[in-house]
Amino acid sequence: MDVSTSPLPARLWQLDALRGLALLNMLVYHAMYDWVYIFGLPAPWYDITAPGCHVWQQYICWSFLLLAGFSATLSRSVLRHGLITAFCAAVLTLVTAVAMPSQAIWFGVLHLIGCALLLTRALRRPLAAVPPAAGLAVCAALFALTNQLPNGYLGFESLRLVRLPEALYAPNWFWLGLPDLGRFSSADYFPLIPWLFLFWCGYFLARLLGRERVRAASGAPPAALRPLCFAGRHTMVVYMLHQPVLYGGLLALTAVGVL
Repeated sequence: MDVSTSPLPARLWQLDALRGLALLNMLVYHAMYDWVYIFGLPAPWYDITAPGCHVWQQYICWSFLLLAGFSATLSRSVLRHGLITAFCAAVLTLVTAVAMPSQAIWFGVLHLIGCALLLTRALRRPLAAVPPAAGLAVCAALFALTNQLPNGYLGFESLRLVRLPEALYAPNWFWLGLPDLGRFSSADYFPLIPWLFLFWCGYFLARLLGRERVRAASGAPPAALRPLCFAGRHTMVVYMLHQPVLYGGLLALTAVGVL
């Protein structure tokens, strides 16, 4: 960051609480997905194609990526964090491809965050040379412009600016954001473009706030928020285990005739 080179606190309870809140939303969202789309149980209000569910899902992923980018400025070893995250992503791909091929995750949010951390580490000097306000503005603009790149056009959400040539998608560079949708699918899909730009928005936002403001926010969390902070401190463990636990719980309830 920009104000001082003295060490920052190891953790900020505000980030842990926000991460815990996003995690709680993710657990409920995925539990409902399993309920409706895997077990075929009724829940008329839950429809992933409806605007409300879409906004909910976007809030969850935006929160995780902005917080991950912000937290990268506090990490004692971005390289180590990136390698651990990438390894967990590879495990997730292997498990889902073997256990549930129709729900396999080939480039999900963990793959993205692992790659984003490693790219941030590799590009640390060029990124550090960018003024934080300019970096935040440019990354936000690029995220908005390329938001629908994986769907074949430039634009944000339903705003279609330019339809891109189909030839760009023929090589199936799904990791980059150019999937051949005729032969590629992933139950969780977050390619580098546009999502790397959102990650870097969090990174530049942390730099813009400055070390002194971040340090001033440290301390003990309020008692009411400690459960959220605890969850936020163990996000990776919860993320890796939540779907087997949710799926197994619903499977057990179905087997005994409760559902």
